[in-house]
Amino acid sequence: MIILDGINPGAVAGIIIGVVLVVLFVAIFFITRVKKCPSDKILVVYGKVKNNKDGSGNASLCIHGGVKLVWPLVQAYQFLDLTPISIFVDLRSALSRQNIRIDVPSTFTVGISTESGVMQNAAERLLGLKLQEIQDLAKDIIFGQLRLIIATMDIEEINTDRDKFLEAVSGNVETELKKIGLRLINVNVTDISDESGYIEALGKEAAAKAINDAKKTVAEKNRDGSIGEANALRDQRIQVASADADAIQGENNSKADISKSDATRREIEAESLRRATAAEKIAEAKAREEAYLAEEQAEIARAKRENATLEADIIIQAEIEKQRQIIDAEAVAEETRRKAKGEADAIYAKMEAEARGTFEILSKQAEGFLSMVKAAGNNPTAAVQMLIADKLETLIEIQVKAIQNIKFDKITVWDGGNQKDGASSTSNFMSSLMKSIPPLQELFDMAGLKLPDYLAKEKDKKTVDAEVIEKKEVVKKEAPKK
Repeated sequence: MIILDGINPGAVAGIIIGVVLVVLFVAIFFITRVKKCPSDKILVVYGKVKNNKDGSGNASLCIHGGVKLVWPLVQAYQFLDLTPISIFVDLRSALSRQNIRIDVPSTFTVGISTESGVMQNAAERLLGLKLQEIQDLAKDIIFGQLRLIIATMDIEEINTDRDKFLEAVSGNVETELKKIGLRLINVNVTDISDESGYIEALGKEAAAKAINDAKKTVAEKNRDGSIGEANALRDQRIQVASADADAIQGENNSKADISKSDATRREIEAESLRRATAAEKIAEAKAREEAYLAEEQAEIARAKRENATLEADIIIQAEIEKQRQIIDAEAVAEETRRKAKGEADAIYAKMEAEARGTFEILSKQAEGFLSMVKAAGNNPTAAVQMLIADKLETLIEIQVKAIQNIKFDKITVWDGGNQKDGASSTSNFMSSLMKSIPPLQELFDMAGLKLPDYLAKEKDKKTVDAEVIEKKEVVKKEAPKK
């Protein structure tokens, strides 16, 4: 490595980066500003354009094919499309030189010219116009020139000499189209007609003349044909007679030659037949001998093949049966194992679900009771009292339901009046009926529970009487009416 004293490495790096940026900028500039012109378009560069050394020239530069550098800010560009344009010109009531109005519907195909001068006209007059606007402009020019040409020609010239008419149309129309930068590609006149029927009459006249000329020609040809036919028949008879004589002589000579040839042919055929018959007999005998030997070998080979096939079928069948039995046994075992495993899994899943349910119920009850104990100040007795107080209404309802379904078909009361304690027989009966309900203290004793002291204390007489009266009212309401 060469180290230069007195040179700052940062400055060198900055210079290199600057050079790279300049090169990159120049490359981007040329890539974006160099325009390529395709073959089906014309590149029009306008703005500050110099075509001559002294700076004079046209307002734009037209390029067909190639590339052009378009400078920014001072120049711009557009493309002109060279695609042919089809224009239908439906010319009606055009006045001819004979003052007869005719209809000349035609189709013109035009396009932007690539000639240097005409191309400049297109850049000046058609740049920026849409296709429809160019068609309308060209159509107006064609209409005017077509009317002008028809006015200088007779109908006979227009109708019969189409080449002359099309040449005149092409010359005049193309001259005017070049002024706006277009050129004429093709002219197609579809039909020519007139309102007065003059062209139709000319056609009928020409048809009649053609028919008469044809009839005359046919008559002349028929005459020449008759004369030629007679001459031909005469020559035919002479030539036929001469040919017949020559033919008879030739036939006789041919018959003699044929007889000699037949005799020689028969001798040759007999000898050939004898040789062929002998060769056939020998070949047939040899073929039969070879066939017998081949059949014998084939029978031996077939017997061996049948024995081998029979042995192979027996062995293969036994092997197949053995494999089938093994597969069936394995399938049965697999099915039994899968079925047993499925049943065991089902039983286990059921028991596990039931255990989980019981565990969840007990867990929730334990959590609830623990919460009640905490709410009662960690006093289990108070928590139990809270549970009993919550269920007291349900217990009383159960006691009442013990007699609510008792139905009396008929009740007859013989009441002899008040007793010693002031109670009647009817009231004593109802009181005894209510006393048949198990007391709350006994109900708890039968359940193995101990009623809290504040519930187990004997109530005073007034409270008991009030409860008895309330129960009587309940019994009266629920007893069936007779």
